[in-house]
Amino acid sequence: MSIEQQEEALSRQESFISHLIELRNRLLRSVVAVGVLFLCLMLWPGSKVIYDFLASPLMSTLPSGTHMIATGVVTPFFVPVKVTILVAFVLALPYILYQAWAFVAPGLYAHERRLILPLVAGSVLLFFAGMAFCYFFVFNMAFSFIASFAPESVKLAPDIEQYLSFVMTMFLAFGVTFEVPVVVILLAKMGVVSVKKLREARPYVIVGAFIVAAIVTPPDVVSQIMLAIPVCLLYEAGVFIAAVVSKPDPDSAPAESGMPGNG
Repeated sequence: MSIEQQEEALSRQESFISHLIELRNRLLRSVVAVGVLFLCLMLWPGSKVIYDFLASPLMSTLPSGTHMIATGVVTPFFVPVKVTILVAFVLALPYILYQAWAFVAPGLYAHERRLILPLVAGSVLLFFAGMAFCYFFVFNMAFSFIASFAPESVKLAPDIEQYLSFVMTMFLAFGVTFEVPVVVILLAKMGVVSVKKLREARPYVIVGAFIVAAIVTPPDVVSQIMLAIPVCLLYEAGVFIAAVVSKPDPDSAPAESGMPGNG
């Protein structure tokens, strides 16, 4: 191996190690951010208040005086703490994504940075919007609909751990499905699917939205409709934006060909 090859191999190794160190530092910053937010939330408003806020849509539909139950010995402690950790992670998500962006940005072209940064920001906002829509609109209607079918002989007393699992599943389902515009824009921008094909696929998307809603939501019509309809509307929004961003730049469009020399 020549001296030049040895120097090149050493340079690649040093570059790889420096990237690993940077990745470690950014991961540590993200973990510290989640930890600091978790400690702040534990001090104020506290894990009990946070869980009560999470449970308020269900409690508002239950008869007066009804309480949730905890079947495990340590469940009353660990479940609110889990909720607080998840809230801290969600609040720190923009900072975590910024760290990921700062790590990969130096290796991207300028046009890739212009595309990815708005998509990342839009993804975060859409995920938060999906969770908020689920909490403020879907839960109240879905819980009221389900409670209306409970026989008079049945006393509703949901378990706090099962409720947390249900809520996390619903948040994830609505948060992910609200990312439909981002997926549509990416497919169109990367040239995988044309805007014309996206418009032609509209009937299949509507059917698929209702199928997915029937799978990921509880077996009630209300929550299924309230997931499927936003997905269809978001798909239309994604197609519209994709049609706008996929248009060629007038400044970079080639000039019309003509016969030179015909002054």
